[in-house]
Amino acid sequence: MIESIINRRTIRKYSDCSVSKEFVISLLEVASRAATMGNMQLYSVVVTQSDEMKEVLSPIHFNQPMVKTAPLVLTFCADFNRFTKWCEERNANPGYDNFLSFINAVSDTLLLVQNFCTLAEDEGLGTCYLGTTVYNAMQIIDALKLPKLTFPVATITVGYPLEVPPQSDRLSVSSFVHDEFYNDYDSNAINTIYKIKESLEENQHFVRINNKENLAQVFTDLRYTKEANEEISDVLLDVLKRQHFL
Repeated sequence: MIESIINRRTIRKYSDCSVSKEFVISLLEVASRAATMGNMQLYSVVVTQSDEMKEVLSPIHFNQPMVKTAPLVLTFCADFNRFTKWCEERNANPGYDNFLSFINAVSDTLLLVQNFCTLAEDEGLGTCYLGTTVYNAMQIIDALKLPKLTFPVATITVGYPLEVPPQSDRLSVSSFVHDEFYNDYDSNAINTIYKIKESLEENQHFVRINNKENLAQVFTDLRYTKEANEEISDVLLDVLKRQHFL
């Protein structure tokens, strides 16, 4: 399994080979051994297999082709709805309509997601993490009929790979491991940490085609801008209120 993690790639192109929903569910069962807050398992997973529902989800995910071409699309949701209803059925007074509970449920969900992806890739499947999920959380809530106290956290496309794309670069472990306490970064440390990333031809290409001075500006000015982050943050706060987490 270590080797499958070392060699993992984001897969956006899938073969025509079908993937058994039962097989994926069996992987989810194993993945559910992940750590969980208070053993509450604060998550749910919506498995999309039909072309009809893929058509619904595709524009929500900015029409990324793998939503339609992958055999299965899994939407992992933070879920305090189920646990809350259990409490109410047992004459227990739940108090999980708050931001702390949201964070706990998101943490549970992401632990499940990572376990599932690791298991799936170890079994020869390819996966792609769709970051568009939180951008359009409201639309996903409506499309999948998610009740209050649930929230879509991650969408994973699953299938057998039709490609072996290059791996994305990663920072060295020394750049994010701190000894005993957080050692803040000075200018020299930042320059050392990001030197390799900035020197890669594909990243230099991004700088050139976008007419920027450096790679950092590609992120701040184009990919993840302050204006877009603030706008989506406001939308997410509204969604959390609608879903009774605020």
